[in-house]
Amino acid sequence: MYVKPPEDMSKHKNWHEEHKDSFGFGQRLADSVATGMGSWRFIIIQTIIVVIWMVLNIVGFCFHWDAYPFILLNLVFSTQAAYAAPIIMMAQNRQSERDRIQANADYKTNVEAKLEIEALQIRLNNIETEKLDRIITLLEEYKKELKENK
Repeated sequence: MYVKPPEDMSKHKNWHEEHKDSFGFGQRLADSVATGMGSWRFIIIQTIIVVIWMVLNIVGFCFHWDAYPFILLNLVFSTQAAYAAPIIMMAQNRQSERDRIQANADYKTNVEAKLEIEALQIRLNNIETEKLDRIITLLEEYKKELKENK
């Protein structure tokens, strides 16, 4: 019986690679920005900048470009939030799409595995039936030989 060898899996792209290859420049940029803004590195750098901003404006001897209550700093944060929110939403939407694609790929894999298991079960049942038939035939032949020898 011929069993087909498995295909070389290194030649095929998985669903994640195919999905990533379909991204445009804006989608890759949005994912990069969302990844950067969701990191501790970003939070630490932003905190350092805010502290420096506030210290320079409080301690500054000759020029206070944004004196207390730091209205310009609030404007910068508002602008950052106005741009960050839609970019993060775009990245989350793409993550939802990736999750959906992965779920579909997993489902297809499960269906294929189920079909293979069912085919194997049928083959095993056929082999069992053939063995039982062969055993019955041998027993009947043995029984005939015993009768003839008596």
